[in-house]
Amino acid sequence: MTKTEDNTLRLDKWLWAARFFKTRALAAAAVAGGKVKLNGERVKAAKAIRPGDALSIHIGPYEYVVRVLALSARRGPAAQAAKLYEESATSQAARNELATRLAAERRLVTPPKGRPGKKERRQIIQFKKNRVG
Repeated sequence: MTKTEDNTLRLDKWLWAARFFKTRALAAAAVAGGKVKLNGERVKAAKAIRPGDALSIHIGPYEYVVRVLALSARRGPAAQAAKLYEESATSQAARNELATRLAAERRLVTPPKGRPGKKERRQIIQFKKNRVG
């Protein structure tokens, strides 16, 4: 873990190094879209973070509530990235509960089998016509 000179780091760079996002561009877009909050406030991607700051990160349906433990300007292995933050127990429990609920819902939905046939295609076209016009 490399530390910066003044013990601060850009938020988007830290999110990338901590492996929450695959690229810095995705991290910056998430911050700009309001998916990441620093100490409960919406911030910009260039905001400087310090150890001890609280982050709320929304990725898809999941929310991570973490506390920054260390800073790293470079992206390393996952084991090293996990040492950069500490996730709260309530956040982990909520994510696990949501994951099991979503998995159960997926089992109930049967995916459509193949492409629609001629009759179903005509029904879709008729439905779209009635809906728009």
